[in-house]
Amino acid sequence: MRQAILKAEGLRKSFIGRDREVVALKDVSLSVHSGEVLAFLGPNGAGKTTTIKILTGLVCQDSGTVLVDGRDPARDAGALEVIGTVLEGSRNLYWRLTALENLEYFAALKGIRSREARLRSFALLERFGLSAKERAPVQTLSRGMQQKVAIAVALVHRPKLLLLDEPTLGLDVEAAEEVKGLIRDIASEGCGVLL
Repeated sequence: MRQAILKAEGLRKSFIGRDREVVALKDVSLSVHSGEVLAFLGPNGAGKTTTIKILTGLVCQDSGTVLVDGRDPARDAGALEVIGTVLEGSRNLYWRLTALENLEYFAALKGIRSREARLRSFALLERFGLSAKERAPVQTLSRGMQQKVAIAVALVHRPKLLLLDEPTLGLDVEAAEEVKGLIRDIASEGCGVLL
């Protein structure tokens, strides 16, 4: 049986809105195993992004538990080292840096030595069909290419778990299909994926 790389049970989160409490999550439980793709679906405002923010330690839940690779990220920040994340919108990249510079920069943040970072960056750019754009500033790339760079950045440290918040948002049909294919390939190599 495959190992559960992510297990969340009974997550609850509320926020104080105008004169009232707004419940964003109520008893959310899920698990993702190595090599599995789990699509977390719901309408706008259902709490999908809040859940991902809790799983990545950006927001604390009111109650419930999260285990990443068997560790509680609220008590052991090292648990987050096995996660690669692409949040919704355009928050994942530095727009003025090139695709290659983004990969090398984020690899350095993960403690990967310069030579290894460069090798991994070139390999990911090639894998994602972006070698010809490695020196192009991210802001000049199409939305689909930007999303591929963001996913490559999330994979540069070889995470066990990949969290993707709306990975095909704003992409045309062809680019969306390419991203879906990449996600299937990533999972087939043993990475757990939550989208």
